[in-house]
Amino acid sequence: MFYPHDLMNDFAGAVGRHPDRPAIAYNGRTLTYSQLHAWARATGRRLGPRPGVVGVLASRSPATVAALLGILAAGGTYVPIDPAYPWPRRRALMSASGCATLIPPTDSTEPTEPGVRLVDLPSHAAEAGRVTAETDAVVVAGDDPAYILFTSGSTGAPKPVVTPRRAIAVVTGALRELFGLAPEDRVLQFASLNWDTCFEEILPTLTTGATLVFHDHAHSGSFHRMLRMIAAERITVLDLPSAFWHELVRHLVDEGATLPACVRLVVIGGEAVSAARLADWRALDTGGIRLVNTYGCTETTLITHAIDLHGPLAARGAGERVPTEPAAGGVRERVPMGRPLPHVRQHLGEDGELLVGGPSLALGYRGLPEATAERFVEVGSERYFRTGDRVGLAADGTLTHEGRLDHELKIRGIRVDPGEVEAQISGHPRVGAVAVAGVTVADHTTLAAYIVAGRPADGDTTTVPGRSADDDATLAADVRDYLRDRVPCHLVPSRITVVPELVYTASGKVDRAGSHRRYASATV
Repeated sequence: MFYPHDLMNDFAGAVGRHPDRPAIAYNGRTLTYSQLHAWARATGRRLGPRPGVVGVLASRSPATVAALLGILAAGGTYVPIDPAYPWPRRRALMSASGCATLIPPTDSTEPTEPGVRLVDLPSHAAEAGRVTAETDAVVVAGDDPAYILFTSGSTGAPKPVVTPRRAIAVVTGALRELFGLAPEDRVLQFASLNWDTCFEEILPTLTTGATLVFHDHAHSGSFHRMLRMIAAERITVLDLPSAFWHELVRHLVDEGATLPACVRLVVIGGEAVSAARLADWRALDTGGIRLVNTYGCTETTLITHAIDLHGPLAARGAGERVPTEPAAGGVRERVPMGRPLPHVRQHLGEDGELLVGGPSLALGYRGLPEATAERFVEVGSERYFRTGDRVGLAADGTLTHEGRLDHELKIRGIRVDPGEVEAQISGHPRVGAVAVAGVTVADHTTLAAYIVAGRPADGDTTTVPGRSADDDATLAADVRDYLRDRVPCHLVPSRITVVPELVYTASGKVDRAGSHRRYASATV
């Protein structure tokens, strides 16, 4: 049995209230709540009770949602794995998460490690007309793991974050309230199914009785096509990375257009919001659309802070007071990241670091007790997560982001430790030293890598002294190919430059920012 406030009880409640409403729309096809419930239960039965950690090669399709719900129904732990990742990365994620079972795509020839059980997902067509039966009785508690996701780590290996069922249940309820969801809403599934933002779209929607919409045109690369799809599918809620929203605003301004009238809420987050793009948004015909800026960490479960920046509820938010012109001295004021949601406890350290506590905290990093002890700390009698973000606190309680206390960056809304990229590049046999830095391009951040060629191996006729531009270009291309075979694309720098030497601090450490300043104008 599930504990009273478990997410699966909330989903079952939505099924009971709205059995014939569309739970998922997928490129014009629909799946009702009763059909999705049957599919998830069949998946749970096939897995068996308490299946442990179950990996899913996640794709943008209803099958991944059925796998997620089926794993939770069976009392297991869900681990999404991007099938586009190189095999070494997929293998590393399975190993780090303790994955004992894998649900592959249909007709997959996915290689697996010895001891990993393959379980095919039941066919939706076979389950759609069947009467739903419960799985074998499972007993779950709030501290049982619900899912494992990964964050970047300086060692070069991903860090598995274990999120308990209590945390995701509490946050899902909070987001239903924050978003004001109703059964009539149609929520676009836009985020990668391998990152936690997708849970903001999926779980509040399916525990409300609303419709989750998958559509290929959301990822076509064409704003024209995407906007036509939003209108045709009557999308009411969009949850977008801030960097993507910046580009959407540019498109709307250039075209003299606005979002389709069906859209009532746009949620943004993952990176700092550009004050210039916010000014552009306000100048459009967007007064009837809620624009909600959000903040959160994987370790604190989805969203912990939010604020309405524009729209019908923004009169009560500090967002409307963000200036649209440069402040004194030519420095723009930062767009606020929000206030804590009701379930969140926050504490500001002496250096301004934001610490987050409350029932939404992760259990820690699986198999990494030292890393867990470093980031999950006790303040008084309360447990908090050290976010690494320095914040400012306004008189009305809103927070603004004042920078990082470490070297982590946000790339496409994903937290990246440059040390992980450096560790991967250092594995290349022809690299002697490396520094990776963040580079601001337009309204987003990219990675730039500066590498020093190593000494040649025995039998290698290449000499380091007197290297030519062709030698450097070849090495840069080789390093890029080397990374693409090992890590996901967001960890591959957009620019790799071979340099004669790096810049070092007085203590002898590589100075990432100094190296970037010295070689920023260099070409590969």
